Amino acid sequence: MKNKNVWQAVKFTLFSASAGLIQLISFALLHDVFKIPDYNACYLPSLILSVLWNFTFNRRYTFRSDGNIKRAMLLVALYYVVFITLSRWWSTELVALGVHDWLIEVINMLVNFVTEFLFQKFVVYRGTIDTNELARKEQA
Repeated sequence: MKNKNVWQAVKFTLFSASAGLIQLISFALLHDVFKIPDYNACYLPSLILSVLWNFTFNRRYTFRSDGNIKRAMLLVALYYVVFITLSRWWSTELVALGVHDWLIEVINMLVNFVTEFLFQKFVVYRGTIDTNELARKEQA
């Protein structure tokens, strides 16, 4: 069980790192190439792209769930309603304090990484981990 949890955390970390690259690249395009001055106008689209990528791969390969996809997406969407609300609030405060946009982006990504793993493991996929065809083939 311990080995399985470690491997799950490693896979989540790797997929999150790839999602993080998508978020950073899209943030950079909006912020530095297209010169959109508003932090949140760069942050939200980059976060949405990252979430879609991360959800798709973690559902299939990390948590290997065949649970109801609509329910899982709804729970993740609810998580992001809370996370985006809070992160926009503290981001706005940090911008007002003069904290650099890129530092705020990294802080948001780290907070998101930890809280999303816990939420997905213990809420979204609770009871449906290792139930998809990949898990069934491995267990056979």
